[in-house]
Amino acid sequence: MAVPTRHQLFPFLAWLPRQTRASVGRDAIVGLSGAILALPQSIAYALIAGLPPEYGLYAAIVPVLIACLWGSSWHLICGPTAAISIVLYASISPLAVPGTQDYVTLILLLTLLAGIFQWLLGMLRFGALVNFVSHAVVLGFTLGAAVVIALGQLPNLLGLEVPNQATAINSLLALLREAGHIDRPSLALGLLTLALGIGLKRLLPRWPTLLLSLVASSLLVWLWPGLFGHVQRVSGFVGRLPPFSALPLDLDLILRLLPSAVAVGMLGLVTSLSIARSIAARSQQLLDANQEVRAQGLSNIVGGFFSGSLSAGSFTRSGLSYEAGACSPLAGVFSALWVALFAVAGAGLIAHIPLPSMAASIVLISWGLVDVRGIRALLRVSRAEFVVMLLTCLATLLLELQTAIYAGVLASLFFYLKRTSQPRVQQLREGEDDVLRVGGSIFFGASHYLQVRLQRLHGARVVIDAQQINFIDYSGVEMLHQEARRLLQQGRSLTLRRARPQVVEELMKLEGPQKCPIRFED
Repeated sequence: MAVPTRHQLFPFLAWLPRQTRASVGRDAIVGLSGAILALPQSIAYALIAGLPPEYGLYAAIVPVLIACLWGSSWHLICGPTAAISIVLYASISPLAVPGTQDYVTLILLLTLLAGIFQWLLGMLRFGALVNFVSHAVVLGFTLGAAVVIALGQLPNLLGLEVPNQATAINSLLALLREAGHIDRPSLALGLLTLALGIGLKRLLPRWPTLLLSLVASSLLVWLWPGLFGHVQRVSGFVGRLPPFSALPLDLDLILRLLPSAVAVGMLGLVTSLSIARSIAARSQQLLDANQEVRAQGLSNIVGGFFSGSLSAGSFTRSGLSYEAGACSPLAGVFSALWVALFAVAGAGLIAHIPLPSMAASIVLISWGLVDVRGIRALLRVSRAEFVVMLLTCLATLLLELQTAIYAGVLASLFFYLKRTSQPRVQQLREGEDDVLRVGGSIFFGASHYLQVRLQRLHGARVVIDAQQINFIDYSGVEMLHQEARRLLQQGRSLTLRRARPQVVEELMKLEGPQKCPIRFED
C-alpha cells in the first residue's frame, strides 16, 4: 500500500508557496466581494433550514476553509445552499422543533454523517458514482425545491403564523386557511423588498442587490415605526466564532438519519462537481474529482463539529470568484475569514432585518434556482429525461424531499436501462449469411432482446458484427453460448466478427477455448 505524499495529505502545499503579494491582494479583494454576497444568503439559508441565523454564518466559515484548502478547484466556493437547506429541514423537522438546541444538534449530526459518506466515496475513488444522479434529476429537484422554499416563506411574507407542514401541498392548504388574517404592513414591506430586489438586479447585476434591498427595508422600518413597528424581526445573536459542538453518537439515531445523510450527501456532491466542472471548462483547469469529493466530505465532517450545517458548491459565489479574477483558492479562504469577522463584529445588525423582507429575499433566491433555459433545452433534446425531470419535481412536491431524490435517481436509471436493454441492431444479408451489427454492450438487460433477434434469423451462418460491443457480462456469455449450440444442432453456426479481445476472452471462459461453440473471425 502506497504511503500518501505530503501534497496528497495537504493539497494546498502544491499551490500556496507559489502565491505572490499581488495575487494574495487580489484574492483578498475577491474574497470580500464573495463575503458580501454570502452574508445575506447564508442567513437566509439558515432560516430555510429551520436554524437560528448565526448558523448560516458558521456554515460559511469552517467548511469553506476546509473545502478550499483541500479541494482541487481554484474557483469552487462552498457553503450553505437553498436546495441543501430545504432537504435538511425536511429531514429533521419531524424529529425535533426547528430552532431548538435538539434540532440544531440533529442537523449537525446529519451533516457529520453526510460528510463521512462523501469522504468514504472519495477515499474509495468512487467519485464517478455521483454521475448516477442525472442532470434531469437535479433540474427537477431544484424546480420542486424552489416551489417548496417559496411556499415555506409565504407565511413570513404575509405576517401569518402557520404551523410547519411535511409537504408542499399541505403547506399551501394551511396557508389558504389563514388567508383572512394577512398583516397588510408585513405584506407591503415584503412586496416592496421583492420589487426593489428585482429592480436592482436588472439595473445593477454585479452589485450585492440582496444585501442592498435588506438594508433599504431595514432603514424604512426604522424610519417609520408607526406603521412597521410591530413587524417581526430576524432573531439576533451574540457575535462569536463558530463554537465547537459535541455530537451524540447514538447508534439508533445514526441509523435513523443515515438514509437522509446519503441522499443529501449525494445531492451536495452532484451540485459541487457540476459547478466545479462547468467553471473548469472555462478556466481550462484540470480537476481531480476524487480529491474534490474527499474535500467536500472533510469540510462537512469538520464543519459538523464547528456548528456548520451541510455545505455544497454555490454557483453564484463560485461564478463571482471566477468572474472577479480569483488567482487561487485563497479567494475562498479570505471570503470565509471576512464572514468570520462579521460574525464577531456585526452580529447585532442582524436583529434589525424585518422578517417579511428576509422572506421576500428568500423567494427571490428560490426563483433563481429555476433553470428555465435548462428545462427548455431538456424538452428539445430528450423527452425521456424531461419526464424524469417532471417526475422528480412532482415527487419533491408530494413526498419528503430526500425520498424525492431517490425517486428521481430510480426513474433516471429505469429510462437508462430501458434504452440500453434495446441496443441498436442493424440486420443485413450477405449471400447465405444473416448479419447483425450490434451497437452496444451485451449485458443482462439486453441479452433477451438480442436472443429474440437471433432466433428470427434463418441463414446457414449467423454473423454478429461485434466491433462496437465493448462489454459482455455472464448473462450475455450464457445467451450467446446457448444460441450457438442451438444453431449447431440445426447444422448452422454462430460467428462473431471483429470482436474485441476482452469480449473474446469472456466468451472463452465459460467452456474453454476447445469447447467454445462460437466461431470468431477478423
